[in-house]
Amino acid sequence: MGKAQEIIERDKKVISPSLTREYEFVFQKAKDCYVWDADGKKYLDFAGGVAVANVGHTNNKVVRAIKKQLKYGLHCGFSDFYAELPVRFVETLLKLVPAHLNTAFLSNSGTESVECAYKLARWHSKKKNCIAFKPSFHGRTMGALSLTNSRPVHKERFGPFMPVVHSPYPYCYRCPFKKARPCELQCLTSLKNLIRKTRDVAAIFFEPIAGESGYIAPPKDFVHGLRETCDKYNILLCIDEVQSGCFRTGKFLAIENFDVSPDIVSLSKAIGGGLPIGVTLANKEVMDWSAGSHANTFGGNLLACAAGIAVLNFMAEKRLGENAKRMGDYTLNRLKEMQQEYEIIGDVRGIGLMIGIELVKNRQTRACAIEERKKIIEGALKQGLLLLPAGESTIRICPPLTITKDEINKGLDILEEAIKFI
Repeated sequence: MGKAQEIIERDKKVISPSLTREYEFVFQKAKDCYVWDADGKKYLDFAGGVAVANVGHTNNKVVRAIKKQLKYGLHCGFSDFYAELPVRFVETLLKLVPAHLNTAFLSNSGTESVECAYKLARWHSKKKNCIAFKPSFHGRTMGALSLTNSRPVHKERFGPFMPVVHSPYPYCYRCPFKKARPCELQCLTSLKNLIRKTRDVAAIFFEPIAGESGYIAPPKDFVHGLRETCDKYNILLCIDEVQSGCFRTGKFLAIENFDVSPDIVSLSKAIGGGLPIGVTLANKEVMDWSAGSHANTFGGNLLACAAGIAVLNFMAEKRLGENAKRMGDYTLNRLKEMQQEYEIIGDVRGIGLMIGIELVKNRQTRACAIEERKKIIEGALKQGLLLLPAGESTIRICPPLTITKDEINKGLDILEEAIKFI
C-alpha cells in the first residue's frame, strides 16, 4: 500500500462522509500551476484548488506576507477592536472594484459572504423575499443554502428554508423553455412574472457565470435586462463572485464583462491566496445596518488580510487579468477545434479562464455523458492532469491565472488523449 492509499484509509475512519472526492488523489504540496501527491507524482492543475489559486499555489509574495505577519499577531478580534491591517486590505481591494462599492464586511468563506449579502439585503430593503436562479450555487449555510438550487443532495432534509423562490437561469445550451438561439429571453419574462407574483422582493441573487452548476455563461442581453428589472421594481442586485471574481474572467469582477453595476457583491476563494477569507461589498448607503446587527469572531483575521493584500497587489502588478483573457481565448479556440473532432463535446463556453466543456452522449438528444465524464477525468489524472466536474456532465477549466501557453497546451493535449479513449 502506497502512502496515498494509507492516508485515504485513515481519512475514511475519521472524516465526515459528506465531502465529495471525485477520485483518490492525496495532496502533498503545490507550487504555481503544479501539485504533487503523497507518493511524489507531479500533476498540472486545471482545477486551481477550485478557483482559489489564481496567483498560483504557494505564491512567494503571499508566503512572505504571512511569515512577516506571524511576528506581530494572528488574531485581533476585529469585531471588537480596531486594527490597521484589515483596513489596508479593504483599501487595497476597493482600488480594483467599481467606485460605488466603497464599504466592506469581512468574513471567512464564500458562503459567509453570501449569508452577509442576504442579511444586508433584507435589512436595507426592509423586505423579506428574495429570488435566485435554477440552477445556482451560493453556499451551504442556511441563508445561502436557501438561495442555492443546484443538486438535490445539497438541500435534502434541511428544510424549511428562508423565503426564496427560483427563476430559470439563462442556460442557453439547455434552454428551460426549449427555445433555439437567438432566443427572445423568455427567461427574463419568466423572472418578471415571478417578481409580480412574489412581491415584497428584497434582492435577486445572481452568478455572472453559474459555477458549480456547469460554468454557464449567460447572454449579455439577459444580464442587462436583469439590472433594468431590478431598477424598475426597486430590488437589490446581489452578485455572487465567489468563484468568478479576482480576474478569473479577465475583469476583476465577472459582472464587469456585462457592463452592469451590482448593488452588493460577495467575494472569497482566490482573494486569500489559499487562506480563508470572505468579503461582502456594497455602497455605504446600502450597508447601513446598526452596530451588532451582523458580526463574527474571525472576520478581519490578520494572516488572511496580510495574504489578501499580497494577492491583490500581485494580481495587479502581474496583470493576471490580461493573461486570463489571452489564455482563456486561446483555450476556448482549441476546445472548439476539439469540439468539431469529438461528438462527445456538446458545448464549450466561458469567459477568460472560467471555461466549461459540456459532454453529451450524442448531440441530437444532448443526453448528459455522466459516466463518460468520470472516465475522462480519471484518464487525465493518470496522465498527470487534475480536472474537476461541474453541473451534470461538464468539465471545468479553472487553472491558476499564472498559467503559460505551453502549460495550457500540455493540459489540453492530455485532455484530448483522455477523450480519445472514450
